[in-house]
Amino acid sequence: MPAAFDAGGDDYVVKPFIMAELLARMRAVLRRSGREGRRVLEIADLIVDEDAHAAVRAGTTLDLTQREFSLLATLCHHTGVVLSKVQLLTQVWGFEHYDLNVVEVHISALRRKIEEQGPRLIHTVRGVGYVLRP
Repeated sequence: MPAAFDAGGDDYVVKPFIMAELLARMRAVLRRSGREGRRVLEIADLIVDEDAHAAVRAGTTLDLTQREFSLLATLCHHTGVVLSKVQLLTQVWGFEHYDLNVVEVHISALRRKIEEQGPRLIHTVRGVGYVLRP
């Protein structure tokens, strides 16, 4: 096994192994690399860092409200998937029965801020909902 470590390996597991130990070792490697739990989403030139609660487009930090950030993160998690207004209300606001116009208002504000730095990423699918596409 010394050759594996010399080649850049961090750890090894001998068969047969216990799944819980394997998962614990994987988490340890991720912790050492600084990548564990970091939630950064990248779509085109848009970077959404959920841990830092920050969004950057084309190198410019976007000044988003908490709700706009949550809406953007939800769309990023579902890139390419059309989400209805009811789905967005449920996932972002936490309830289903409310004025659907609240989604339209927040999407409009979010688009304005994002599109100042580049082309449209949030698209309307008429009669269905909204989708984030690179």
